[in-house]
Amino acid sequence: MDAYRCSSAEYVQEHILPAATVATGDVTLPYRPEHKAETRARIVENARLLFNRHGYDNVTIDMVMEAASLTRGGFYSHFRNKQELFAAAVSSFLMGRGARWRSEAGVDPIDPGLEDAANMLRSYLSPAHLGDLEGQCPMIALPSDVARAEPQVQTAYQELLKAMIGLYERSIPEPRDDRRATALALAALSVGGMVLARTIPDAALAAEIREAAFEKARAMLSPASDGSQRIR
Repeated sequence: MDAYRCSSAEYVQEHILPAATVATGDVTLPYRPEHKAETRARIVENARLLFNRHGYDNVTIDMVMEAASLTRGGFYSHFRNKQELFAAAVSSFLMGRGARWRSEAGVDPIDPGLEDAANMLRSYLSPAHLGDLEGQCPMIALPSDVARAEPQVQTAYQELLKAMIGLYERSIPEPRDDRRATALALAALSVGGMVLARTIPDAALAAEIREAAFEKARAMLSPASDGSQRIR
């Protein structure tokens, strides 16, 4: 394939041509096979940060591509439209920023126990999570935007919620027969408490809401009637 030089370098970088090469002096080097996937991931992560901070309607494709140090022309090599990017940004949280957040919080998502669920609640409903606008879970950062979005975006949001419910449900030991209902309620307190706290201007009331949601949720993990160990 012919080498693309000088003015074509950026065009090549954004994968307009799938088998592009990079020119370095008189030597042409092919991009690594994973380069396109890495570029796509960079676009998605920058979009997620911008959507969290500004909301879907206030973020343009140009803004996303500029943040990713790319030009608009390369966008359509990765996504058909902005809604498809939105869905990808929401989905990316689970195994991206969300995975780092769970690790930092001491949450084992594979084989969780009651302490993992308590750590999840404590971290999710924390003032640090509330103040981290760019790092916030999309379930609390973007609910209104998702409610007006296309089905693919709503499905991505739903998958995040199902992952949270599943973690809580797996953390509750047998033989409790209310594991599913308890997990659903824990997720509702986690997300609902943070959505309210994020939305209202009264910081003191927001803190009360977060703290009340945490205390009620923590009590649900080990009610006195079942003899389980209390979670602190």
